[in-house]
Amino acid sequence: MNKTKLTAFVSALALCFSLTACGDKEESSSKGEVTPSNETSSAVEFKTTTDGSARVRVNGSDFEVNGKKLWINGANAPWINWNDFGGSFSFMEWNDHFKALHDSGINCARVWISCNGEVGMEIDDDGSFKGATEQHWKDLAELFSIAEANQVYIMATVQSFDHYKDDENVDDSQEKFSAWRKLIQDDAKTDSYINNYIVPLVKTFGGSDYFFSVDLCNEPDWVFENSECGNIDWEHLSAYYAKAAAAIHANSDVLVTVGLGMPKYNSDSKQGNKISDGYLKSFIEDGSGYNKDMAFVDFNSTHWYPWEENSGLGNPFKQTPEEFGLDTDKPAVIGECPGTPQNIALADEYQAAYDLGYDGVLAWKTSGQNDGNGLIDDIAPATKQMKEAHEEEIFPNGYNAA
Repeated sequence: MNKTKLTAFVSALALCFSLTACGDKEESSSKGEVTPSNETSSAVEFKTTTDGSARVRVNGSDFEVNGKKLWINGANAPWINWNDFGGSFSFMEWNDHFKALHDSGINCARVWISCNGEVGMEIDDDGSFKGATEQHWKDLAELFSIAEANQVYIMATVQSFDHYKDDENVDDSQEKFSAWRKLIQDDAKTDSYINNYIVPLVKTFGGSDYFFSVDLCNEPDWVFENSECGNIDWEHLSAYYAKAAAAIHANSDVLVTVGLGMPKYNSDSKQGNKISDGYLKSFIEDGSGYNKDMAFVDFNSTHWYPWEENSGLGNPFKQTPEEFGLDTDKPAVIGECPGTPQNIALADEYQAAYDLGYDGVLAWKTSGQNDGNGLIDDIAPATKQMKEAHEEEIFPNGYNAA
């Protein structure tokens, strides 16, 4: 193990014993933005081992690290045990898994840091949001230290359609879906969520180069389309994305995206891009405390499964981002796809995405239960092959072998 990786690993282990609560911290924004005044801080003080040299930035339609192109050779590692952060998180399990990701050539993991909002989040039945639990923050501190030790960027997914879903398998007394529906449809409560969670999240951990991005919601398409998720209008959903993106950009260098389930809601040429710059900016009012110019996503992260091609929605492994209907002025990644595709090797799909001009792929999934789309042993051959073929773009600063 080289010295840099050893230092980061020791720092991660130390977090298990030395995380302490902190008081109000100095404002980290240097962009002159004013956010609503009810902002709180997180319950931990996180010290990064990074120095800015591994920070991911956007240059036109590319990702860059230290002035060199980055390609996301990624995978979804959404949970090991559902609702890990603030709940069932295990340092050793996550550390072992991220080491396995690194050894597989994976440079980015999409992690659901809140699976359905029932663990780690302090939300009242009326949708009033108070913050995250201290344990949630402590678990995240360990996650980011593990990420730094293993050269794995984190795409942190903070919500899913599961937050809004009436789950018949969950005891009614434990469900919070009604509270999340009330929150997202109330401007003041949405603001409280942004200021009591999203802003502390990026202020606390945004100094880590390996905090790549915030994914504001996993597949909100179903929140809009499905009655079991509330059939909530895009106006409410996109207003949250607009304000949260503005707040993230005002307070950090962390990138922003939304993991849309279908290209039809991510394309002006289909049913309207619900996260386009113009659409998001339309929700920012003067005097709201949010900067309209900062209300945008940095890159597109559309999900794809074979049924979409059969439904006439296209196939990103056969079409360029432009042909698939995406905004070509920004990077585009395939944020989910089957880890066990039919009639083609996953490595061939990763390579096809690279050749067609996508900026990365994150197959579903390396951890958790096997839902039929495979696990790390199914995905690793593809990511290892890509790492061997394109190592300079996947690890622009060099690959720290164990």
